[in-house]
Amino acid sequence: MEQEDDNQNLVLGILFGIIALVIGLVIGLTAYVTGQTNTAKPAAVEAVEAPEIAEIGEPLVKLYFDSGKAELPANAAEEVAKVVAKLAEEPAKIVLISGYHDETGGAAVNAEVAKARAVAVKDALVAAGIPADKVAMRKPAITLGGADAAEARRVEVRVQ
Repeated sequence: MEQEDDNQNLVLGILFGIIALVIGLVIGLTAYVTGQTNTAKPAAVEAVEAPEIAEIGEPLVKLYFDSGKAELPANAAEEVAKVVAKLAEEPAKIVLISGYHDETGGAAVNAEVAKARAVAVKDALVAAGIPADKVAMRKPAITLGGADAAEARRVEVRVQ
């Protein structure tokens, strides 16, 4: 009888140990997943993922890029100067940047290139003296620029 009680206690001890281990595992995984979703995102990603801002009017500036490239075009300084001047005239407004791409290459790569182009333009605007909090980046609703591939590889800048 005493040996039967010892076996029963051993089985119950193992069972409770397994239950405690499973509960600990669930709590640990929950804490790990929650910690990962609350980590800070890089500033460029936050800007792109910010709430959508509607485009108002025609773009003040359009910068055209080479295929697959995010380096600013040769006329970038002139175009950035136009934006700086316009914002100086209307300081209450913001600058809205949208990057586009053509159909060359894969969709994921194209989206990254369009984003990199927009970030390059934003960096140029900030370097020219526009406060970073006055520059918003918008993911275009249609990322393809149209039938003309050269027209598609652009970044549009609006002061609105």
